[in-house]
Amino acid sequence: MKKEVTTLKKLAQTLELSISTVSRALNDHPDISVQTKEKVKALALKLNYVPNIFAKGFRNHRSNIIGVIVPNITHYFTTTIVRGIMEEAESKGFRVIISESNNDVEKQKEMFNTMMQFGVDGILASLTKRTREVDHILATLNTIPIVLFDKVSNKIPCTQITINDEEATYNIIEHLINIGKKRIAIIKEDQYSYNSEKRYSGYLKALKDNNLELDPKMVISVEDISMKEGKRMTNILLSSKVRPDAIFAITDGAAIGVIQTLNKFNVKIPEEIAVVGFSNSEHSIIIEPKLTTVDQPGEKIGRTAVQYLVNEINVPEDNITSKLVEIKSNIVIRDSTFRS
Repeated sequence: MKKEVTTLKKLAQTLELSISTVSRALNDHPDISVQTKEKVKALALKLNYVPNIFAKGFRNHRSNIIGVIVPNITHYFTTTIVRGIMEEAESKGFRVIISESNNDVEKQKEMFNTMMQFGVDGILASLTKRTREVDHILATLNTIPIVLFDKVSNKIPCTQITINDEEATYNIIEHLINIGKKRIAIIKEDQYSYNSEKRYSGYLKALKDNNLELDPKMVISVEDISMKEGKRMTNILLSSKVRPDAIFAITDGAAIGVIQTLNKFNVKIPEEIAVVGFSNSEHSIIIEPKLTTVDQPGEKIGRTAVQYLVNEINVPEDNITSKLVEIKSNIVIRDSTFRS
């Protein structure tokens, strides 16, 4: 048998008060006496009354809910961002609905529509790496604020929160050059990806500024920048006539695949080939030797994204100016490049 849901109307009828009086009492309105507030709250507690946030949002034109769309919720870096989002949103009085696109463009479109149906006040999104057509996102942006984070797009005129991918890569390549490495390979994504292109740009700039010529054979592009591909590409690099003396993989997962393959063939790390990754995942300190990498401050990215989105929710639309916000990151030097 279906249980009866306690509504404002039922509370009002039981207490012989108007619905508006009960509502204001529950919201601590100053016009309602302390005695009435206590009476209303006591009955609400007894009958397990839960406010209908959608009905409340309809009346106030606000739901105080933020939608979050991510490609993969189980990815370590994503979980740190989501943690920052949840904590910051709660501190600002917002609830969060999280959905996962599984890096599927069609599912991502569906998620944007679903968020609109839920009546969210704004959306935080990290895009699929295959996002090309953005009309559905632009249509949503015409209705509510959107802030992109981590995986962003320069086709969308909204605030975007990233780390300083280009600068961080430049610094980690310079670190390799400073320890004497000259033939530095890169494993990156073959399709357009904002993050991958920024990191590749930092790689190219570091080589140029240090008078190192780019060898096209040292640029390895893969569709899936994974541990498996890191292993496969390392096999290819090891079989080339001129081996690299360092390998930079644009993700820790691929870098760990690199280390595993080098270990398999008894290549000395970092003496013969140094290895660096990107993200400072939990696996970077489990692999042997421990991985030198770029630390991505996920929680700070999440908190910053919420701060900008809430500001845009609260500020009149005419006063919103979209911007690119780059969060600083640091290099974490470990044994894969420098043994103490």
